[in-house]
Amino acid sequence: MIKSLTTIRNVAGAKDFAALQELFSVLGFERGKDWEDGKSQGASFLAPLGNLEFVLSRATHHTDLWVEVSDLSSIEELLNRKKIKVVPYVFETEWDAHAFIAEPVKGLKVAFWQKDRPLQDATEGDLNAEGMRIGLVVARWNSFITERLLQGALDALRRSGCRKEDITVVRVPGSFEIPSQARTLAETGKYDAIVTLGCLIRGETTHYEHIATEVTRGIGQSAQETGVPHSYGVLTCENLEQAIDRAGLKAGNKGFEAAISAIEMVSLKRKTGREASKEKDTTT
Repeated sequence: MIKSLTTIRNVAGAKDFAALQELFSVLGFERGKDWEDGKSQGASFLAPLGNLEFVLSRATHHTDLWVEVSDLSSIEELLNRKKIKVVPYVFETEWDAHAFIAEPVKGLKVAFWQKDRPLQDATEGDLNAEGMRIGLVVARWNSFITERLLQGALDALRRSGCRKEDITVVRVPGSFEIPSQARTLAETGKYDAIVTLGCLIRGETTHYEHIATEVTRGIGQSAQETGVPHSYGVLTCENLEQAIDRAGLKAGNKGFEAAISAIEMVSLKRKTGREASKEKDTTT
Protein backbone atom coordinates (compact mmCIF):
# COMPACT_ATOMS: atom_id res chain seq x y z
CA MET A 1 0.00 0.00 0.00
CA ILE A 2 1.55 3.29 -1.10
CA LYS A 3 1.73 5.88 1.68
CA SER A 4 3.55 8.76 -0.02
CA LEU A 5 5.58 9.91 -3.01
CA THR A 6 8.82 11.83 -2.59
CA THR A 7 10.72 13.89 -5.15
CA ILE A 8 14.35 14.70 -4.41
CA ARG A 9 16.09 17.64 -6.03
CA ASN A 10 19.20 19.53 -5.07
CA VAL A 11 18.55 23.21 -4.35
CA ALA A 12 21.03 26.04 -4.05
CA GLY A 13 20.28 26.83 -0.44
CA ALA A 14 17.77 27.76 2.22
CA LYS A 15 16.31 30.58 0.12
CA ASP A 16 15.39 28.26 -2.76
CA PHE A 17 14.07 25.65 -0.35
CA ALA A 18 11.84 28.25 1.28
CA ALA A 19 10.61 29.43 -2.14
CA LEU A 20 9.49 25.91 -3.01
CA GLN A 21 7.61 25.59 0.26
CA GLU A 22 5.94 28.94 -0.32
CA LEU A 23 4.75 27.87 -3.78
CA PHE A 24 2.83 24.86 -2.49
CA SER A 25 1.61 26.72 0.59
CA VAL A 26 0.18 29.42 -1.68
CA LEU A 27 -1.59 26.74 -3.71
CA GLY A 28 -3.43 25.61 -0.57
CA PHE A 29 -1.67 22.35 0.26
CA GLU A 30 -1.96 21.36 3.91
CA ARG A 31 1.39 21.11 5.68
CA GLY A 32 2.48 17.68 6.81
CA LYS A 33 5.25 16.71 9.20
CA ASP A 34 8.62 18.22 8.26
CA TRP A 35 11.87 16.47 9.07
CA GLU A 36 15.58 17.16 9.24
CA ASP A 37 18.72 15.09 9.79
CA GLY A 38 22.40 15.82 9.56
CA LYS A 39 22.52 15.88 5.74
CA SER A 40 19.02 16.75 4.52
CA GLN A 41 15.67 18.18 5.46
CA GLY A 42 12.22 17.67 4.05
CA ALA A 43 9.03 19.71 3.77
CA SER A 44 5.88 17.62 3.67
CA PHE A 45 2.56 18.56 2.06
CA LEU A 46 -0.62 16.52 2.25
CA ALA A 47 -2.65 15.73 -0.85
CA PRO A 48 -5.83 13.98 0.35
CA LEU A 49 -7.25 13.71 -3.17
CA GLY A 50 -5.14 13.62 -6.27
CA ASN A 51 -4.00 11.74 -9.33
CA LEU A 52 -0.58 10.37 -10.29
CA GLU A 53 -0.15 10.09 -14.04
CA PHE A 54 2.68 8.93 -16.29
CA VAL A 55 2.55 10.07 -19.92
CA LEU A 56 4.20 8.61 -23.01
CA SER A 57 4.16 11.33 -25.65
CA ARG A 58 6.04 12.45 -28.75
CA ALA A 59 5.03 16.06 -28.18
CA THR A 60 7.42 18.61 -26.71
CA HIS A 61 6.75 19.33 -23.05
CA HIS A 62 8.07 22.40 -21.28
CA THR A 63 8.66 20.85 -17.87
CA ASP A 64 8.52 17.56 -15.97
CA LEU A 65 5.95 18.66 -13.37
CA TRP A 66 2.40 19.56 -14.45
CA VAL A 67 -0.28 20.67 -11.98
CA GLU A 68 -3.92 20.60 -13.08
CA VAL A 69 -6.03 23.39 -11.59
CA SER A 70 -9.69 24.40 -11.79
CA ASP A 71 -9.11 28.14 -12.35
CA LEU A 72 -5.91 28.98 -14.25
CA SER A 73 -6.38 32.76 -14.12
CA SER A 74 -6.75 32.77 -10.33
CA ILE A 75 -3.58 30.71 -9.90
CA GLU A 76 -1.62 33.06 -12.17
CA GLU A 77 -2.90 36.11 -10.28
CA LEU A 78 -2.05 34.50 -6.95
CA LEU A 79 1.51 33.66 -7.98
CA ASN A 80 2.04 37.17 -9.37
CA ARG A 81 0.80 38.65 -6.12
CA LYS A 82 3.30 36.52 -4.20
CA LYS A 83 6.03 37.62 -6.64
CA ILE A 84 6.70 34.06 -7.81
CA LYS A 85 8.24 34.16 -11.28
CA VAL A 86 5.70 33.39 -14.00
CA VAL A 87 6.40 33.12 -17.74
CA PRO A 88 4.00 35.77 -19.12
CA TYR A 89 2.38 33.75 -21.91
CA VAL A 90 -0.49 31.28 -21.59
CA PHE A 91 -0.15 28.59 -24.26
CA GLU A 92 -2.37 25.85 -25.66
CA THR A 93 -1.54 22.18 -25.18
CA GLU A 94 -2.19 19.33 -27.56
CA TRP A 95 -4.85 17.91 -25.21
CA ASP A 96 -7.23 20.90 -25.48
CA ALA A 97 -6.03 22.76 -22.41
CA HIS A 98 -4.33 26.05 -21.58
CA ALA A 99 -1.22 26.31 -19.43
CA PHE A 100 1.47 28.62 -18.12
CA ILE A 101 4.83 28.01 -16.47
CA ALA A 102 6.09 29.22 -13.10
CA GLU A 103 9.70 29.10 -11.98
CA PRO A 104 9.77 29.38 -8.17
CA VAL A 105 13.46 28.45 -8.12
CA LYS A 106 15.97 28.95 -10.91
CA GLY A 107 16.07 25.80 -13.01
CA LEU A 108 12.88 24.31 -11.54
CA LYS A 109 9.83 24.91 -13.73
CA VAL A 110 6.26 23.96 -12.87
CA ALA A 111 3.46 24.04 -15.45
CA PHE A 112 -0.09 24.80 -14.35
CA TRP A 113 -2.88 23.78 -16.71
CA GLN A 114 -6.64 23.84 -17.00
CA LYS A 115 -8.78 21.70 -19.27
CA ASP A 116 -10.77 23.76 -21.74
CA ARG A 117 -14.49 23.75 -21.20
CA PRO A 118 -16.42 21.22 -23.32
CA LEU A 119 -17.78 22.79 -26.48
CA GLN A 120 -20.80 20.58 -26.98
CA ASP A 121 -22.99 22.69 -24.68
CA ALA A 122 -21.95 26.10 -26.03
CA THR A 123 -20.88 27.91 -29.17
CA GLU A 124 -17.41 29.40 -28.87
CA GLY A 125 -15.05 31.20 -31.21
CA ASP A 126 -11.92 29.60 -32.64
CA LEU A 127 -8.44 31.09 -32.41
CA ASN A 128 -7.78 30.95 -36.13
CA ALA A 129 -7.26 34.35 -37.79
CA GLU A 130 -6.73 33.06 -41.32
CA GLY A 131 -8.59 35.34 -43.75
CA MET A 132 -9.52 37.88 -41.07
CA ARG A 133 -8.92 41.60 -41.64
CA ILE A 134 -7.93 43.36 -38.44
CA GLY A 135 -7.51 47.07 -37.75
CA LEU A 136 -5.36 48.19 -34.82
CA VAL A 137 -5.71 51.66 -33.32
CA VAL A 138 -2.69 52.57 -31.18
CA ALA A 139 -2.16 55.66 -29.03
CA ARG A 140 1.24 57.36 -29.30
CA TRP A 141 0.96 58.80 -25.78
CA ASN A 142 2.99 56.60 -23.41
CA SER A 143 4.53 55.00 -26.50
CA PHE A 144 7.07 53.22 -24.31
CA ILE A 145 4.13 51.04 -23.22
CA THR A 146 1.84 51.13 -26.26
CA GLU A 147 4.55 49.96 -28.65
CA ARG A 148 5.01 46.89 -26.48
CA LEU A 149 1.26 46.31 -26.56
CA LEU A 150 1.32 46.64 -30.35
CA GLN A 151 4.12 44.10 -30.71
CA GLY A 152 2.18 41.69 -28.49
CA ALA A 153 -0.96 42.14 -30.61
CA LEU A 154 0.93 41.63 -33.88
CA ASP A 155 2.57 38.52 -32.47
CA ALA A 156 -0.83 37.08 -31.53
CA LEU A 157 -2.29 37.82 -34.98
CA ARG A 158 0.61 36.29 -36.88
CA ARG A 159 0.74 33.23 -34.65
CA SER A 160 -2.98 32.74 -35.30
CA GLY A 161 -2.61 32.80 -39.09
CA CYS A 162 -3.44 36.41 -39.97
CA ARG A 163 -1.55 37.63 -43.04
CA LYS A 164 0.57 40.77 -42.86
CA GLU A 165 -1.44 42.41 -45.66
CA ASP A 166 -4.67 41.88 -43.69
CA ILE A 167 -3.40 43.94 -40.74
CA THR A 168 -3.75 47.73 -40.66
CA VAL A 169 -2.10 49.79 -37.90
CA VAL A 170 -3.31 53.34 -37.29
CA ARG A 171 -1.69 55.61 -34.70
CA VAL A 172 -3.57 58.38 -32.90
CA PRO A 173 -2.19 61.06 -30.55
CA GLY A 174 -3.62 59.66 -27.32
CA SER A 175 -6.13 57.26 -25.83
CA PHE A 176 -8.93 59.83 -25.99
CA GLU A 177 -8.76 59.73 -29.80
CA ILE A 178 -8.99 55.93 -29.99
CA PRO A 179 -12.82 55.58 -30.07
CA SER A 180 -13.23 58.06 -32.93
CA GLN A 181 -10.65 56.37 -35.13
CA ALA A 182 -11.93 52.90 -34.18
CA ARG A 183 -15.39 53.88 -35.38
CA THR A 184 -13.95 55.35 -38.60
CA LEU A 185 -12.24 52.06 -39.41
CA ALA A 186 -15.27 49.97 -38.44
CA GLU A 187 -17.62 52.01 -40.63
CA THR A 188 -15.53 51.37 -43.74
CA GLY A 189 -16.71 47.76 -43.74
CA LYS A 190 -13.17 46.61 -44.54
CA TYR A 191 -12.35 45.13 -41.14
CA ASP A 192 -13.64 42.10 -39.27
CA ALA A 193 -12.48 43.47 -35.90
CA ILE A 194 -10.80 46.47 -34.31
CA VAL A 195 -8.11 46.15 -31.64
CA THR A 196 -7.69 49.24 -29.46
CA LEU A 197 -4.38 49.80 -27.65
CA GLY A 198 -3.49 52.62 -25.28
CA CYS A 199 -2.15 53.43 -21.84
CA LEU A 200 -3.55 55.74 -19.17
CA ILE A 201 -1.59 56.30 -15.96
CA ARG A 202 -3.14 58.07 -12.98
CA GLY A 203 -1.75 61.51 -12.19
CA GLU A 204 -2.35 64.06 -9.44
CA THR A 205 -5.67 65.36 -10.84
CA THR A 206 -9.00 63.82 -11.89
CA HIS A 207 -8.02 64.02 -15.58
CA TYR A 208 -7.30 60.27 -15.58
CA GLU A 209 -10.84 59.29 -14.50
CA HIS A 210 -12.51 61.49 -17.13
CA ILE A 211 -10.38 60.16 -19.98
CA ALA A 212 -10.65 56.50 -18.91
CA THR A 213 -14.44 56.72 -18.66
CA GLU A 214 -14.87 58.35 -22.07
CA VAL A 215 -12.46 56.00 -23.82
CA THR A 216 -14.20 52.93 -22.43
CA ARG A 217 -17.66 54.27 -23.25
CA GLY A 218 -16.63 55.30 -26.76
CA ILE A 219 -15.07 51.96 -27.67
CA GLY A 220 -18.08 50.05 -26.40
CA GLN A 221 -20.50 52.35 -28.20
CA SER A 222 -18.58 52.01 -31.47
CA ALA A 223 -18.71 48.21 -31.25
CA GLN A 224 -22.44 48.17 -30.53
CA GLU A 225 -23.45 50.67 -33.19
CA THR A 226 -21.25 49.40 -36.03
CA GLY A 227 -21.64 45.68 -35.31
CA VAL A 228 -17.88 45.19 -35.70
CA PRO A 229 -16.17 43.48 -32.71
CA HIS A 230 -13.83 45.80 -30.79
CA SER A 231 -11.34 44.43 -28.28
CA TYR A 232 -10.16 46.53 -25.34
CA GLY A 233 -6.41 46.78 -24.91
CA VAL A 234 -6.26 50.16 -23.17
CA LEU A 235 -4.36 49.94 -19.89
CA THR A 236 -5.68 51.98 -16.96
CA CYS A 237 -2.93 51.86 -14.34
CA GLU A 238 -2.08 53.51 -11.06
CA ASN A 239 1.61 53.87 -11.91
CA LEU A 240 4.25 53.11 -14.53
CA GLU A 241 5.28 49.87 -12.85
CA GLN A 242 1.77 48.43 -13.29
CA ALA A 243 1.79 49.44 -16.94
CA ILE A 244 5.16 47.78 -17.59
CA ASP A 245 3.96 44.58 -15.90
CA ARG A 246 0.94 44.46 -18.24
CA ALA A 247 2.96 45.19 -21.36
CA GLY A 248 4.96 41.98 -21.36
CA LEU A 249 6.36 41.36 -17.89
CA LYS A 250 4.70 39.85 -14.80
CA ALA A 251 1.06 40.17 -15.87
CA GLY A 252 1.51 39.16 -19.52
CA ASN A 253 0.97 41.36 -22.55
CA LYS A 254 -2.52 42.88 -22.72
CA GLY A 255 -2.00 43.71 -26.38
CA PHE A 256 -1.54 40.00 -27.10
CA GLU A 257 -4.70 39.23 -25.10
CA ALA A 258 -6.71 41.94 -26.88
CA ALA A 259 -5.79 40.54 -30.29
CA ILE A 260 -6.71 37.01 -29.21
CA SER A 261 -10.09 38.31 -27.97
CA ALA A 262 -10.69 40.02 -31.32
CA ILE A 263 -9.96 36.80 -33.24
CA GLU A 264 -12.29 34.79 -31.03
CA MET A 265 -15.12 37.34 -31.35
CA VAL A 266 -14.87 37.43 -35.16
CA SER A 267 -15.05 33.63 -35.25
CA LEU A 268 -17.96 33.61 -32.80
CA LYS A 269 -19.84 36.25 -34.80
CA ARG A 270 -19.49 34.19 -37.95
CA LYS A 271 -20.67 31.03 -36.24
CA THR A 272 -23.68 32.57 -34.53
CA GLY A 273 -24.54 34.47 -37.71
CA ARG A 274 -24.62 31.23 -39.69
CA GLU A 275 -26.75 29.55 -37.03
CA ALA A 276 -29.21 32.45 -37.07
CA SER A 277 -29.43 32.27 -40.86
CA LYS A 278 -30.13 28.53 -40.75
CA GLU A 279 -32.91 29.03 -38.19
CA LYS A 280 -34.44 31.78 -40.32
CA ASP A 281 -34.36 29.57 -43.42
CA THR A 282 -36.11 26.71 -41.63
CA THR A 283 -38.92 28.96 -40.40
CA THR A 284 -39.66 30.55 -43.79
